Amino acid sequence: MIIETARRTKQTSEYYFSVKLAEVRKLVAEGNDVINLGIGNPDMMPSEKTLSTLSQAALKPQAHGYQPYIGTQAFRNAIADFYYRTYGVTLNPNTEILPLIGSKEGITHISLTFLDPGDEVLVPELGYPAYRAVSQMVGAVVKEYPLLENFGWQPDWEAMEALVTPKTKIMWLNYPHMPTGAPATRELFEQAVAFAAKHKVLLCHDNPYSLILNKKEPISLLSVDGAKEVAIELNSMSKSHNMAGWRLGWLAGAKPYIDAVLTIKSNVDSGMFWALQEAAVAALNNPTEWHDARNAVYQGRLEAAEAFLTTIGCTWNKDQEGMFLWGKLPESVESAEKLVNELLVEKHVFIAPGFIFGPKGQRYIRLSLCMPKERIWEAVERIRG
Repeated sequence: MIIETARRTKQTSEYYFSVKLAEVRKLVAEGNDVINLGIGNPDMMPSEKTLSTLSQAALKPQAHGYQPYIGTQAFRNAIADFYYRTYGVTLNPNTEILPLIGSKEGITHISLTFLDPGDEVLVPELGYPAYRAVSQMVGAVVKEYPLLENFGWQPDWEAMEALVTPKTKIMWLNYPHMPTGAPATRELFEQAVAFAAKHKVLLCHDNPYSLILNKKEPISLLSVDGAKEVAIELNSMSKSHNMAGWRLGWLAGAKPYIDAVLTIKSNVDSGMFWALQEAAVAALNNPTEWHDARNAVYQGRLEAAEAFLTTIGCTWNKDQEGMFLWGKLPESVESAEKLVNELLVEKHVFIAPGFIFGPKGQRYIRLSLCMPKERIWEAVERIRG
């Protein structure tokens, strides 16, 4: 006898990468050398200070007990200092910051906190699949809002006016944008805040890529006047500090929003490992030179990734930011899905098809820069061969 699962398990499907990486592992187990350019999994190390702080902190007797649900004071202070130095945003570390076990869990906590079944959520037609999946899991209605390809993948604000109803509760926003690499701009954030205020919608900004290959000063949505009244921001150390597996992130916003999310989160986990939080403090104080060195490595990889797209015949926007490269397929390629499968089976190169981020990505592919440039060049040579 098999016990019936909840309806929510039928409202979503297994994460695409979970399925595809099983195929990759099978090929590797059979002795094949697979070059994985599909996953945004940083392969570089955290700073030496971060690692030494972790090892020293783990030896302290106080490291191994339960920690506060709201994180340690030192971690929250470090986040506040980081936001002020990086974005010019002032946050109260005691009331406007909530550490998270990775910002991905924040998507679930926010959805559980602010959405009732039947409420509506505005999700970009191209974006992180978790926005849609979690909304559906909590019984909300997903409404995709259009992005204007010819205008730098910006939201179509005019079209969005027609999507809003009294049941619209949340709008998800993510710039620098994944997967297209569209940069964040102050004008965009001002439009988003004005839209959220006009329609009384909670604006949820996901901001993990602002320190990677950014061409201008990084921007936080919370730097816009009036943002704290209608918006909250997720941020993460996964991409910006090479700490993806550490699961360190946070939610920033006004006290009422932080307190509301804490009511859910405090019933789900029992705090974060103290030594991790101590190491996070060290990482958040990495000097500018450390970030510059990391970006120099990504720049070299970007050049190789551009050669990859050229070899396939793709076109792409040179203004992209973040740790991916988004390319449009030529008409000669039948479909992204077919290309991805052929490259994996015949060349042992794995890339991400654009459709996993939304139907509008059918004619696109995404390359990850989380691979040494020598390996990306090797992938180029395999395709040329």
